[in-house]
Amino acid sequence: MYPQLSPHAKTLYAKLTAFVDEECLPAEELYERQHAELSSRWMIPEIIETLKGKARKLGLWNLFMMERDVYHSGLNMVEYAVLSEVMGRSFLAPEACNCNAPDTGNMEVLAKYGNARQQAQWLNPLMKGSIRSTFLMTEPGVASSDATNIATSFRREGDEYVVNGRKWWSSGAMHPRCQVALVLGKVDSPVTAAAPRHRQHSILIVPMATPGVKVLRALSVFGFDDAPHGHAEVELVEVRVPVSNLILGEGDGFKIAQGRLGPGRIHHCMRAIGLSERVLGLATKRALTRRAFGKEIARQGAVQRDLAQCRISVDQARLLVLHAAWRMDTNKGAKGAQQEIAMIKVVAPSAGQQVVDTAIQIHGGMGVCQDTILARAFAYMRSLRIADGPDDVHMRTVARYELKKAMEGATGPAADAWYRSGGEVAKENGQSRL
Repeated sequence: MYPQLSPHAKTLYAKLTAFVDEECLPAEELYERQHAELSSRWMIPEIIETLKGKARKLGLWNLFMMERDVYHSGLNMVEYAVLSEVMGRSFLAPEACNCNAPDTGNMEVLAKYGNARQQAQWLNPLMKGSIRSTFLMTEPGVASSDATNIATSFRREGDEYVVNGRKWWSSGAMHPRCQVALVLGKVDSPVTAAAPRHRQHSILIVPMATPGVKVLRALSVFGFDDAPHGHAEVELVEVRVPVSNLILGEGDGFKIAQGRLGPGRIHHCMRAIGLSERVLGLATKRALTRRAFGKEIARQGAVQRDLAQCRISVDQARLLVLHAAWRMDTNKGAKGAQQEIAMIKVVAPSAGQQVVDTAIQIHGGMGVCQDTILARAFAYMRSLRIADGPDDVHMRTVARYELKKAMEGATGPAADAWYRSGGEVAKENGQSRL
């Protein structure tokens, strides 16, 4: 099922598998007990720090970093995807290995686009795991699935930008160690207003302690608060940061965001597959032990059909994600694999949701209470169909690539112009619009 791995990747795979099976999975119950005993849900259970220390000693740390020699993990995207599936089996493993979102994406942005000062101030402590971060993109006042709607303003005054806006679903912003945010917004200037829609946004580094940054509330996902990580609604009122906190340049926000989200979607999807495998294992074991109408429900044809469909869906999703990762490795990164990345973002969470739903049905009442991971897993899978772009947007992307191929043999300026415009530009040779 897996591609050929390098000797280094094989070693890491073996170490990581043992670490997840022998350390992370058994620690989940202790984590919940310790968390319940803390005076605040936004405090960190001791066991997670213990796991992080063990992961570092094993060399299972920052495995996702591939682009810069100083941080190089020695893995390509396909190899890291394989490891992501292993980490996805435990809710604790990604953080234990310092490979958890949104920090991974933020670190990749700083490593790829940040300057030396930005890297020294923020990337290095993130790589050490001494601080956490958040990514402020989605806004409650607009349909953020169309990111050109993002309205948070960056107003330049001398050597500072003044930031105003409101963000939500800012994952990680509730964490007690969250010290910095990467904020997507629009520079308020005539030059920006006259630029193409995809060249109007920029990304600023905003320390969370900056005056005017206010975490308004934690948002729950189907009742789960994901503490101490959390998802926050954040208000930014007259927040002043130096111009030197701009990443790359004005108008480069979408370029940076796409470079961030491409690898991140591989990570998310493979972790979802890892969780799906764990859930499918729980479902099969429950089916073999639960009796109804005089026999184990595993002998019921309907249950067998559902389990078979789960296996088919998970394996299909895995192969598609590995193909997308291979395309990234061999076709100029995320930009050369946009269609494949859009496809996996639809397929993997949907397959995972199906598997969890089947497992809940097989478990009966046990499946919806705190006695299993299934309720939490369902909340994760369902919300992942919205996070990093909803299914509908990714389906639109896939369709537009297919339509582009049908125009002028998949190449040519007219097809490119039509694709960039979302299908609203007539063909340049004067023929009719699609």
